[in-house]
Amino acid sequence: MPQKAAASIVQSGLQSALDELVATPGGPPGAIAVVQVGNRTQVYTAGLGDLNSRRRMRPTDHMRVGSIAKAFSGAVALSLVERGVLSLDDTLGKWLPDFNPDWKGVKLSQALQHTSGVPDFTMSKAFKSRVGEFPRKPVPPSQLVDFVAGGDLVFPPGSRYQYSNTENILVGLMVEAATGHAYVRELGARVFGRLGMRESSLPSGYLMPRPFIHGYDVTPGEPTTDDSEIAAAGYAWASGGIVSTPLELNRFARAYAGGALFDGAVRDTQLATFIPGDSDPPGPGTNSVGLAMFRYETDCGTVYGHTGSIFGYTQFMAATADGTRSVVVSANQQMNENDKADIYAKMAQANELAVCAALMD
Repeated sequence: MPQKAAASIVQSGLQSALDELVATPGGPPGAIAVVQVGNRTQVYTAGLGDLNSRRRMRPTDHMRVGSIAKAFSGAVALSLVERGVLSLDDTLGKWLPDFNPDWKGVKLSQALQHTSGVPDFTMSKAFKSRVGEFPRKPVPPSQLVDFVAGGDLVFPPGSRYQYSNTENILVGLMVEAATGHAYVRELGARVFGRLGMRESSLPSGYLMPRPFIHGYDVTPGEPTTDDSEIAAAGYAWASGGIVSTPLELNRFARAYAGGALFDGAVRDTQLATFIPGDSDPPGPGTNSVGLAMFRYETDCGTVYGHTGSIFGYTQFMAATADGTRSVVVSANQQMNENDKADIYAKMAQANELAVCAALMD
């Protein structure tokens, strides 16, 4: 079959997959995919971004990106490594000695690759209790670590992979300690500013910038709830608090995977350090984890990026290693392979078709 015809079939399949995702009982009210090849961008939408106004999703609407924020904190840290402000071998003992002394040997590289062994603060009963009692009043970032700072390492640093949200909080705090600046300032200067991402931000509160894609919880037999502003972004901070738009997230994916934010030895190291490990939620194809980046090897080819899941939203972004082909897929309900797994399987299918649409065009 000619490549052009095959690409057309894949593109039609992507639209059908998004339609099926939102039509499934318990599925998200809406979904959007941005596929860019070179300078040509195509947007696919299904369903609604706002159930009250009946407005469809738009690529310029704001949304929470969830754990894709970990790629942003990675971009900031690795750009500082390139400039010699930080080193991949820097330890928590050097920059953050006031936390658990048993963690002092954990390296920046291990925190970026989820091989540190540091326990996940989001699994802490105390953290869950705090969020449940005061959902819109976050604690400062260092206090997020405090929820697990008295705990032992789950395993010796560097011995294996295990996803932990605490690690990227620590990365953000190391950035602050090394630069003397707030993490949000470094994020603005090294990523948002450089890429012209004027609609992206790292808020601490619960309010979303207007206009925004509303995020929902849809459970058959129960009232659908709008979770867009249910909790403060500060509870996720450098690990998941960023707000962006589909178009700007696509811009970041291209720059980050394509090496536009740092290059040279740091870029070479990032691309040479992948080990087996699924992103959370898993991305398409065979997943492996590097320094603040996942590699997704699909039947259509290989892309680099990250997934995200947070109250009201599920995200996927990826691009080729040269940054010329990229995808973003967003749905306005939180789901993963353990929660609403049957629905997420349809999201995963859309993710893979989006990659194929980018690589086969």
